Amino acid sequence: MTIRDNAITKLQQLSEPLLQEVNDFIDFLIYKHQVANTADHPDKTLEKTWSKWFEDVDRLALPSPDVSESYQQLLLDKYRQQGLEL
Repeated sequence: MTIRDNAITKLQQLSEPLLQEVNDFIDFLIYKHQVANTADHPDKTLEKTWSKWFEDVDRLALPSPDVSESYQQLLLDKYRQQGLEL
C-alpha cells in the first residue's frame, strides 16, 4: 500500500469536522509550497515586464517648467473660485 492509499484510507474514516480541518491544512501546505517556489524561482515574465516598465519610465520626457507653472496657476485659481484662501 502506497502512502497515498494509506492517507486516503485514513481520510475515509474521519468525521466531517476533522475532514474539514485536514482539507484546510492541505490548502495551507499547497499555498506554503507555492509561495516558497515562487520566492526561489521568480517568474521571468514578471521580471521582464518590470524591467520594460522601468526602461519606458526612464525614457519619458519631462514636461517643460512653463506647463508645470501654468498647471499650478490653474489649480490655485480653481481653489480661489471655491472660496479657499491659500
